[in-house]
Amino acid sequence: MRRADRLFQIVQILRSGRLTLARDLAERLEVSERTIYRDIAHLIGSGVPVEGEAGVGYMMREGYDLPPLMFSRAELNALVAGIRMARAFGSTSLGLAAEDALAKIETVLPEARQGEAGQINIHAIGAGEETGRARGMLDEIQIAADSRLRLTLHYRDKDDKPTERQIRPLGLWFWGRAWTLVSWCELRRDFRMFRVDRIDALSTGDPFPDEPDKNLRAFYLHDRENR
Repeated sequence: MRRADRLFQIVQILRSGRLTLARDLAERLEVSERTIYRDIAHLIGSGVPVEGEAGVGYMMREGYDLPPLMFSRAELNALVAGIRMARAFGSTSLGLAAEDALAKIETVLPEARQGEAGQINIHAIGAGEETGRARGMLDEIQIAADSRLRLTLHYRDKDDKPTERQIRPLGLWFWGRAWTLVSWCELRRDFRMFRVDRIDALSTGDPFPDEPDKNLRAFYLHDRENR
């Protein structure tokens, strides 16, 4: 957990109004008590009204709340544009997460700027039935890549010739019109990229090891050397 995230969690816990021991905070956040003491000192130094001491416990004075997030207009434009593109072209789960993220951004804006995100005139429109069909496979591919599970693809090449490949899914790239699956092909014993909209079907197989010459970092090095 990043320190900024941990500080936010400490504030959220102490806002309950209950006296909380550093030991309990350390166990909950899976860090040492010494780290908690340093974090508490940092919060107090930043003006957060934390009261208490080591060995006794800590609590927050009533009435303290986190300040609303401040985004410039350009920052808000960028966030909303990215979220709308994820919603239009991403997988089903990515689209739902984008909806939730946009709702959260709108609720943490200062009151005077509530509703501003909804007024931004930057939109993304999905590109038809083929893209929609491919989106249905993105979740399966991403889960397989995260879990390091082989995939068997029933694929059509650029000449519409059917082929079957067993691959190690490494990641997904979006080119503006189509998603591409970056992989290690067990048949060719080399890196290959497959357009997701040309995959007719796929199935999940057995786990594959994280071998340094067949992972995404190795792909980037290979791609750079062959340009």
